[in-house]
Amino acid sequence: MNTVKDILAQKGHDVWTIEPTANLLMALQRLRTQNVGALLVMEGSSVKGIISERDFAWRIAEKGSCSLDQSVAAWMTKEVIVVSSETTINDCMQLMSKAHIRHLPVVDGDDLVGLISIGDVVRALIAGQQATIAGLENYILSQTHEM
Repeated sequence: MNTVKDILAQKGHDVWTIEPTANLLMALQRLRTQNVGALLVMEGSSVKGIISERDFAWRIAEKGSCSLDQSVAAWMTKEVIVVSSETTINDCMQLMSKAHIRHLPVVDGDDLVGLISIGDVVRALIAGQQATIAGLENYILSQTHEM
């Protein structure tokens, strides 16, 4: 696996979303029922933000409380970093590390085509390393048998 397209080929293209006018309780319930760490905040086909478990934890720690009837728009991260399906897995890892984020929406042109997490990127990196190790082991074994 070298690109985001490879991750999405295995993971699928499902993206869980919520509207900016939805309340925080609805967002928490959707995170739980879909067993995901983040929801894209969408208005029609336009990405308006992202809301994650981290957003909840940090904002509650900052404010000292959380009224669950507030809108998602008030709590979401508005500056969403996106990648394309052609972005390399290494570039995703560097971007996520530098920006301290755990989720990247995948956008090709004007189309949202998926959402990847840090876990997806780590699994892809490990799979790539395992393939390299297996290839090296096969090469070494073939060289040993030729001697």
